[in-house]
Parts: sequence; structure tokens; C-alpha cells
Amino acid sequence: MSISEPFIRRPVATTLLTVAIALTGAVGYKFLPVSPLPQVEFPTISVGSSLPGASPDTMASSVATPLERQFGRIAGITEMTSTSTLGSTSITIQFDLNRDINAAARDVQAAINAARGQLPANLPNNPSYRKVNPADAPIVLLSLTSDLVDRARMYDIASSILQQKLAQVEGVGQVYVGGGALPAVRVDVNPTALYNSGLGLEDVRATLAAANANRPKGQLAGADRTYSLSTTDQLLKAKEYEPLIIHYSNGAATRLADVATVTDSVEDIRTGGISNGKPAVIIIIFRQPGANIIATVDRVRALMPTLQG
Repeated sequence: MSISEPFIRRPVATTLLTVAIALTGAVGYKFLPVSPLPQVEFPTISVGSSLPGASPDTMASSVATPLERQFGRIAGITEMTSTSTLGSTSITIQFDLNRDINAAARDVQAAINAARGQLPANLPNNPSYRKVNPADAPIVLLSLTSDLVDRARMYDIASSILQQKLAQVEGVGQVYVGGGALPAVRVDVNPTALYNSGLGLEDVRATLAAANANRPKGQLAGADRTYSLSTTDQLLKAKEYEPLIIHYSNGAATRLADVATVTDSVEDIRTGGISNGKPAVIIIIFRQPGANIIATVDRVRALMPTLQG
């Protein structure tokens, strides 16, 4: 008796079984995940540190070198690269494929702690690290353009509203906003006018810091009630900075407008984005590890009408 004999003797059952298998395959096809690229996860950690005002040479010698010296003692590293720019350093560490990323992160944190004593004392914050996958490219790039709103305002909207909304979409891992910077007030000091007034840059800095001191004001307490004092200390526009008094000399006040040009601008004037020839703010979206790219993009597109409204 051969394996095919029962199927030949029972043609009706064989036909029904064939139809059932075909229907099962057709239904299962609808649930197959679709992805343009294979899932490849590389255990990689990115370390970043910043020191405002430091040159790339200073960042490389005083920040990147001590960190690299400590990272070089970690086992399982296959590649380590670093990039130092004005005020910031970025170090990327890639480990063996069989290296556990969580254990590697603990080793990186321990190395950062060991290098802290060799880093500059005026470093604002400890170096930070995050787990990344270099095989992941952005899945969606969104550009914001407007004929009515300036780029600083668009960047403010994108970073405070759109970034949070997009980060909540299922499958979205990280959302970055580029192509602009937050609104800011820029003070361009005239060295000649400052010198003629007998002042220095430290005097200007101290005046600006004192004008923006956001501190508690205290309370007024009585027998029956207590009142909290509250006021706004933040100066947000250039015209609010211009009357600030830096120094008194012979009964005359030297104001900020006398020694500097104060303008409404952005935090970083060297960052910009262009889309179809227009100034634009770019929103860069990355997926979560293991998330389906096509399904995540479809969810982002479904959210677009809500964000546009």
C-alpha cells in the first residue's frame, strides 16, 4: 500500500482536503509581515558629551581621548569611532554580534565613571550614552514649510507638539527635529564700546544672568492667611533686553543697547533645512527595534490629517 492510495480511493475527501489547504494558505497570506529589509540588529552604543565653546581640538584632546582610553579596555569591541566638533564629541562603539547589549551598556557606564576624573572640571553634564542600531535608517522624513510662519516658530511647534505626537505612534522609536533651532535672543557685543565704557564681557554676562534668574519669591504670611509671591523673570524678546543697565558711572547708566546689538534670532544660526527650495524644518522618524517598517509608516501617514488640522 502506497501513501497515495487512500487519496486515490477517496477522491471526494481528497478534493475537500485540497480546498481546505488552499483556503488556509489564502487566509494566512493576509497575516504575513511585509518588510523591505531583513531584520539585523548590531549591538552598538553611542556616547555623547558637550562642552559649550570648546574647539574641536580641545574636545578631541580633553574629552574624546580620556573616554576612548577607558572604552578601549572593554571586551568585545570590534570598532570604535569618534567625531569632535565645536562644543561636542560623539563616540560610536560597536560590539561583537554575540555580545549582550545590556551588559555592554553597563560596561560603557562604568568606563564613563572611571574617566570622569580625567574630563574637564567645567563639563556641564556627564557624558551620556544610548543604544543604537547602525543598520536602521530613517523610515520617514517629514518637512514643514510655511509662507506665514518663520522657521524658528516652525521648529518650536515641531519640537513641542509634533515630536511628542509622532513618538506615541506604535512602532516609532525615536523622533528627531532638525533644520532649525528654538527661538532665542542674540547679543552681539561691540568690544570698542565696551572698552570705552570701562566694562568687560563678564559684566555683560552677569547682567544677562541676573535678568533671567527664575527663583522663588517667597511668601507673605499673616495670622489667618499665607500668600505666595509669583512673577515672571524670563525675558523673551530683544526689546526687553535693550534697557538692561550694566553699570552706573558718574550718575549715568550704561545700558545693554549702548554696547551691543540685541536681536530676536534662534539658538543656532548655522543650522538650516530646505525643502523644494523653501526654508523647512525636518522631522526624522526611526522605528523601534523589530517593528514592521511598512506598518509603522502607514500609521504615521494615518496621523497626518490630524496633525495638519
